[in-house]
Amino acid sequence: MAERLHVTTVSLLSCSFERSSPETLEALKSLEIRSDDVILAGYPKTGTNWLEEMVRELESADAKYTEDEMKERINAEKELQMFPRLEFGDPGIYERMKKLPSRRIISTHLHPHLLPFSILQGKAKVLVLLRNPKDTAVSYYHFYNNMPVLPSFASWDEYFTAFMNGKLTWGSYFDQLVEWNQYIDHEKIMMISYEELKENPILGMKKIAAFFEFSLDEEDFHRIAKKTSFQAMKEKSKETHGKFGDILFRKGEVTSVFLEFLLVFFTLLGECLNISLKVNNNNKKSFHGLQQSLLQQYYKSP
Repeated sequence: MAERLHVTTVSLLSCSFERSSPETLEALKSLEIRSDDVILAGYPKTGTNWLEEMVRELESADAKYTEDEMKERINAEKELQMFPRLEFGDPGIYERMKKLPSRRIISTHLHPHLLPFSILQGKAKVLVLLRNPKDTAVSYYHFYNNMPVLPSFASWDEYFTAFMNGKLTWGSYFDQLVEWNQYIDHEKIMMISYEELKENPILGMKKIAAFFEFSLDEEDFHRIAKKTSFQAMKEKSKETHGKFGDILFRKGEVTSVFLEFLLVFFTLLGECLNISLKVNNNNKKSFHGLQQSLLQQYYKSP
């Protein structure tokens, strides 16, 4: 068995994070948000890498950067030692972020209550990515078992228990959905699903562009759709994401989960999602009781 890297896990408010520290998460509170920041949020394996690449292309097409300007932006991120997620890195990262040129594209897996207060107060626009929990769960399962820096699970049942109880990195997907659901009518927060982007990328990108007030030509959307297709990104993944490319871009399929697990699992997760969105965030105790009930039903199923 390959040696697994030691990773420090931080536990804060029932959420666990990799590649972070209590000091970093505390320093995050002081992050100064700009009105033109582009904030992307979503639970792991909901398609955040794909969305980020898509939004970067949309923003670049709108800004019409010269080749030199584009190189300058890329070099700035490298020189300032930026990390792919807002919650990663050392405590000094947020001070260094002040030197990044606008518009900054900021991605995070954090639950809303852990984000800087100014984000949820509407200082910048936030695009939240959602995905069918069935496909999210399966994708995260493979991610956990293939990513060297994460502990692997001996069985699907062991993983399923952890997923339903929010005992994975970044906590419970359902709790995160409950929190974001409170902002569904917020004028500066928009929800979009992985499924709708997959079904019609151009229409999805037009919604995103309108939300962030990007101005693009029709040919721009078609060009970006081709450049950011899952297959195109997977083929380029070793260049963009190094040795983790194949892990981050595994399948990208909607409903491929039906080929892998029992129908009872889908039914239980569907019930959990439907009910979770109706549960008030202040009533998490009963929601976790529901999760335990679903676990019991799962193990009683034939």
